[in-house]
Amino acid sequence: MYLQHLGRAFATLADRRTAAAACAVLALTVYAHADAGPSRRDADLLKQKVVAINQFAARPSKVPRRTTLTENEVNAYLTLDAINDLPVGVLQPSVTILGPGRLSGRAIVDLDAVRRQSPPTSLLDPRNLLIGRLPVTAIGVLTTSNGVGRFSLESAAIGGLPMPKFVLQEVLSYYSRTPDKPAGINLDDAFDLPSNIREIQVDRGQAIVVQ
Repeated sequence: MYLQHLGRAFATLADRRTAAAACAVLALTVYAHADAGPSRRDADLLKQKVVAINQFAARPSKVPRRTTLTENEVNAYLTLDAINDLPVGVLQPSVTILGPGRLSGRAIVDLDAVRRQSPPTSLLDPRNLLIGRLPVTAIGVLTTSNGVGRFSLESAAIGGLPMPKFVLQEVLSYYSRTPDKPAGINLDDAFDLPSNIREIQVDRGQAIVVQ
């Protein structure tokens, strides 16, 4: 299940495990709330579109290809298909595509594990908020160009209280660690868009993948 930013979340939906991870990290880095319940049709549509994106990358054309992914499709996939591949301690991720360029997301996160990894150093340390399972939310802006993306955080909260960026980074790092990246994902790092994706155009309720 995973996650860095919406760009990486959409771009890395190449296989079930990576897809879930990307979406989970995305859910940790942005706030979300889905108004309608998830549908199997929407989840299947997302998977079909991801297959088509990867197939086009394997046989590129001089004519650009545009694929529209909707907010409902992403949230249906997260609820119905990605749940078993989410990192232990991450629950109910969801995404809202605010547009233009702005994203929000939400996930319930087991913060005790993060606290044990990086304990607070004083009574005033914001990491004292990392107790129990609480909703972690965030809002930010995704910019992409020439195959490279970057996510700029605007605000974050934990259990409804404002969260400093470095605390969100602690949470994101803990839950995005892999054997290849033991430090996890850095919020400020630019990232390459795979599958020959040149840019992702974010508008209200949808994102258009341009290859």
